[in-house]
Amino acid sequence: MFTIANPWILLLLPLPWLLWLIFPRSKDKPYNAAIRIPFFNDIQQLTKRAPKGFGAQRWRVWWLSLIWLLVLIAASGPQWLGKPLELPRHGRNIMMAIDLSDSMRTPDMELNGQRVDRLTMVKHIADKFIQQRYGDRVGLILFGSKAYLQAPLTFDRKTVIQMLDNAVIGLAGPQTAIGDALGLAIKQLIKQPKNSRILVLLTDGVNTAGYVWPLAAAKVAAANNVKIYAIRIGSNQPMYYKILGGRQLLNPGVEKGIETLQKIAKMTGGLFFRARDGLSLSKAYQAIDKLEKVSGKKTTIRPITPLYPWFLGAALLLSMLLFLRNVVINLKRYEHN
Repeated sequence: MFTIANPWILLLLPLPWLLWLIFPRSKDKPYNAAIRIPFFNDIQQLTKRAPKGFGAQRWRVWWLSLIWLLVLIAASGPQWLGKPLELPRHGRNIMMAIDLSDSMRTPDMELNGQRVDRLTMVKHIADKFIQQRYGDRVGLILFGSKAYLQAPLTFDRKTVIQMLDNAVIGLAGPQTAIGDALGLAIKQLIKQPKNSRILVLLTDGVNTAGYVWPLAAAKVAAANNVKIYAIRIGSNQPMYYKILGGRQLLNPGVEKGIETLQKIAKMTGGLFFRARDGLSLSKAYQAIDKLEKVSGKKTTIRPITPLYPWFLGAALLLSMLLFLRNVVINLKRYEHN
């Protein structure tokens, strides 16, 4: 649909005619030029000469009027409104803190009938969770001995998924700095609206590194309306698995760190989940999705395509044609004289 943003500008259409009536032509001689140019007199003669006759003058008036009209239309902001588009409701800002410590390489998870390590399972389930966050902003923090902001809050879900898929165990160090990860996430979330600050913490161990105590970070989160959903991943079944050199390490399945994670979730108004396998991890993400509903009303927009370049370009083209016509005619007369 064609519309004009500032139609009042079209009221200036009779302005040249009014100025012509109000200000009569000056009969005084022009002042001497401040700058002397050798060929100025020749140019002045060319511009002063014009076709004679009422018919010639009349078409020039119409021509100039058309140029003036096109300039006014361009200045009034002509635009084309596209079909209404419904925007997603943005009510959630979700930071995901993923543990990359050495213990995440423990192969006690099962995916498609095969035993895989904990990080592989986390990537598989988290990728689906992020992909379904249409309308939400998602950020990514990877932590081990230290915590790093891998992706700030963004609507670009594909980039976040790619960064998570490229993460490897030990990238941030072998230990587990849960408190530092919480502090970094809180720093990112406090910039967002209070009712949309969500942190999904996924780890398999206890806090063994860093400068911030997890419960102290949880207090700061609670004071700043940051809701933490803590997920403890890992099977509680004892098992043996091989590493380089043929050595055997025992995974006793001791439930470590659960009490701290439960306190963190409770202090901030979130929930604690125990993910012993892929199914329980998937259910944890589904529960978070149901608990954190998108708030706000649906909004629609109509794409706006500005059309002023077409009218302005037409005005410039007509001006150039008029100028070239006068130059050609005056050059021919100048040659004859």
